[in-house]
Amino acid sequence: MLAARNRLRTSTDFSKTVRSGVRNGRRNVVLYTATIGADEPSRIGFIVSKAVGNAVARNLVKRRLREAGAVSLREYGTGFAIVVRALPASATASWQELLADYNAALEATMKRLQGRDQRLAGTGSNGTGPNGTTQEGTQRA
Repeated sequence: MLAARNRLRTSTDFSKTVRSGVRNGRRNVVLYTATIGADEPSRIGFIVSKAVGNAVARNLVKRRLREAGAVSLREYGTGFAIVVRALPASATASWQELLADYNAALEATMKRLQGRDQRLAGTGSNGTGPNGTTQEGTQRA
């Protein structure tokens, strides 16, 4: 079970994470990850629609994804908002397949976030690099 401080609850939190975060899809899940305050606890939200199956199947998928999320909080305990969307194939996936897809998608989004943050840190607000040059290497006037 996830602690209340580690859950995404409002639709605006979900929307903000999906819109501003990076996305990675696998056979069973699509993961959206965005950065939040570095000192804030990481929060995870789940989207499991009726396309996944009946209530029994949806709840099973949610429980499994919650457990995968709880495990990932040990490594990424602060600074991230994560939205996990279960795809219809997740209803028939085993625990191992679901966990593997979740972990692979999480690692991919974390790598993309690091790359994006490094690019943003290396460019100024006017699109120039740290020494006033553009990405092509020419001096900006």
